[in-house]
Amino acid sequence: MRYAFKKKQKKLSLIKQLLLFLAASVILLLGIVTKLPIYDVASAAMTMQLPLSTLGAKIIDAEGEVVLLRGVNWFGIETELHAPHGLWKRDYQEMLVEIRKLGYNLIRLPYSVAALRLPDVSGIDFSIGRNSELQGKTPLEVMDVIIQEAERQGLLILLDSHRLNDQRIPELWYGDGFTEVDWIDTWKMLAQRYKNQANVIGADLKNEPHGQASWGTNDLATDWRLAAERVGNAILSVNPNWLIVVEGVENNVPGQKLKQHWQGGNLEGVKRYPVRLSRPDKLVYSPHEYGPGVYNQPYFSEPDFPKNLSDRWQIGFNYISSEKIAPVLIGEFGGRQVDTISPEGIWQNELVKYIDKNNLSFAYWSWNPNSADTGGILLDDWQSYDLPKQQLLSQLFPSASVQQVEKPNNSAVIPSPTASSVSLMTPQLKVTTDIYSNWETGLCATFKIVNSGNTKVSNWQLKFNMNQAKINNSWNANFTQQGATQYIINPLDWGVVIEPNQSREIGFCAHKLGLDYQIKNVEVIPIQN
Repeated sequence: MRYAFKKKQKKLSLIKQLLLFLAASVILLLGIVTKLPIYDVASAAMTMQLPLSTLGAKIIDAEGEVVLLRGVNWFGIETELHAPHGLWKRDYQEMLVEIRKLGYNLIRLPYSVAALRLPDVSGIDFSIGRNSELQGKTPLEVMDVIIQEAERQGLLILLDSHRLNDQRIPELWYGDGFTEVDWIDTWKMLAQRYKNQANVIGADLKNEPHGQASWGTNDLATDWRLAAERVGNAILSVNPNWLIVVEGVENNVPGQKLKQHWQGGNLEGVKRYPVRLSRPDKLVYSPHEYGPGVYNQPYFSEPDFPKNLSDRWQIGFNYISSEKIAPVLIGEFGGRQVDTISPEGIWQNELVKYIDKNNLSFAYWSWNPNSADTGGILLDDWQSYDLPKQQLLSQLFPSASVQQVEKPNNSAVIPSPTASSVSLMTPQLKVTTDIYSNWETGLCATFKIVNSGNTKVSNWQLKFNMNQAKINNSWNANFTQQGATQYIINPLDWGVVIEPNQSREIGFCAHKLGLDYQIKNVEVIPIQN
C-alpha cells in the first residue's frame, strides 16, 4: 500500500542518506527481478502499474490511477477445440496485435474446467506464422502462450470460468460431472500458475449463473453469493493480487424489483447481501446485458422504449457503481445491429452511451464472428472487421491504442521493431512509419499521419512500396496493391478530413515472402476535392 503525505524537509545525515540509497537500490532490484509490467494507455495519458485493485466505484492501479477496462471476449478454449477460435485462419500473435491496435486493453478469456484437464487441442493451422509454437501443447499450455504474448502486446487478461464441460453453460458452479471442489481447485491452480504473470489481472468466477441459482437465500446448494465468497477467498489465499469478478444471477433474489433479467445479469441482491471477501478492495461486480437479437424481452416492446432502459440498468446493476459500493464491469454485451432504427441497434447505442456516461468497464461479446446471435467485431473471413460496430465501440475510447512502455530487463521477450521514421511530404502533412511487431514470418506496421498546418486537410492519400511481403489484414483505411510492390491507401469516410493538430492512424499486418520486406518510399499527399 502506498501513502502520499507532506512533511517538512530536513537535512539528512550521511548515514541516513546511505541507508536511503541502499533501500532504493533494493526496491529497484526487486522491480527488475519481478519484471512488473507497466502499460501506457495513450488514450488516457497515463501509465498503468499492476496489480489492480478497487476504491469505491473505481478500478485503480498500484499508483492509485483510475483504470477503465475496454475489452473483448475471445472464446474457444471452453469449446471442444480447447483453443481460441480462428487459429485455423490466422496467426495468434497477429490476432492479439489487431486487438491492441483497435484500442482494446483487455481480453476476457473463457475456458472450461474439462479443457484444462485434457491433453489435446484442435482447430489450429500450425503452418500459419507463429501458430507452429502451439503444436504439441496441451490446452493449458496454449493458454500460457496466449497470455504471455498478450503481455508482450500490452494486453490484460481476465480469466473466465465459462463452462464445466465443453458443451454448455451450467446453471450452477457444479454439475455436468464436476463438483464444487473441482471448480475451486481449478481456480486455485490457475491463481498459482499465473501468480507472477502480472497481466493476468483477475478471475471471473462463473459465467452466467441462472436457473436454480439464487442470491441471498442462504441455501448452500444454490446461493451463488455464498459460493462466490468461498471460491473468491480461496483464490485470494493463493494470489492476493487478482481482482475477483462476480456476475449476477437470473432470478431468485429476495425482494427483486425487475421481473426479467439476463442470465448472470441480476445484481439486485448486492445491496442487501454483498459479497464478503478477505480483500474487499479486490471485488468487482459484472452483469451481462443483451438486446432483442439474443432474446426479445418484453421491455423491448414497452411504449417508453428505449427510455425505460436506463432505469432498468440502474436498478439491475448500476446502483452498485453510483452508490460507490464497488466497480461494475459489463462482462458481456453485443449484437449484430448497431443502427439507430432497429430495436437491437437502438438498444446497443443506448448502452454504449450509458457505459460512457457512467465510466463503466466492459468486455464486448465477442471478438469472434462465429457467435450465432451476436456476430463479432471480426467478420466471417476472420480478417476484416465490422466497421460500423467498431466505430460504435470506439466512442468509448480514442483511436490511440494501448502501447507497452519499456520495462526493466525486457529486451529478451519483446520483438525489436524497426525504428520509426518520419517523412515530411508537404509543409502540412507528416507521416510516421512504425513496424511495431516483427517476427520470423510476418510483421505489423502503422502509419500515423499528422496535420501540422493551420488549416484542415479535406482528403489525402498515402503510397508506399514493399517488396517481399504480402498484406493479409489492414485497418482504418482501404489498401490497394498497384503493380508488384506499390500500395495505395485511401482513408475511410470518417478519416478523410484531418483538422489542424489532428492525426489519423492506419495499419496492416503482412506475411514475409523473403528478406527484402522493408517499407520504402512512403509518401502522403493531400488531395483537393
